[in-house]
Amino acid sequence: MSFEQHTHTLSVYVANRPGVLARIAQVFSRRGYNIESLVVSPANDGDFSRMTIGLSGASEGLEQIVRQVGKLVDVISCMEHADDTAVVRELALVKVRVEAERRMEVLQIVEHFACKTVDLTDTSMIIMSTGASEKVAAFIRMIRSFEVVELVRTGKVLMARGDQPT
Repeated sequence: MSFEQHTHTLSVYVANRPGVLARIAQVFSRRGYNIESLVVSPANDGDFSRMTIGLSGASEGLEQIVRQVGKLVDVISCMEHADDTAVVRELALVKVRVEAERRMEVLQIVEHFACKTVDLTDTSMIIMSTGASEKVAAFIRMIRSFEVVELVRTGKVLMARGDQPT
């Protein structure tokens, strides 16, 4: 029996201790979920961190996995967030090789997607794209018509809307 694969975004609040990430990753791996992106950053208090985990797998059983992760030592909370109940953003840095005669073409794409150039030399530029995952992906597709030298993408970060906890 095969289940349809979906993407999911989880927010996990953890104590900053060695091995926490490995234990969390093991829960997903044992259940056949692939971690697509992982962003970890310190919370307000340096003793804790927020993990935003993008993963793919069947929706069936995800609720149980969220509960299992929530029971792990050093995990304070774990919850799934839908894109419509949270502010979700990504960041990408793209280094493009571009000569002076084609620079205006690149700058038009940069302007259209509300990106920023963060470095400029005679032969290359680094562009920062931020926003919804779909916007960042569309920008990357467009800029690939030029020579992309390097690309770094953060994965999703999110914060629950209103008074809801993240």
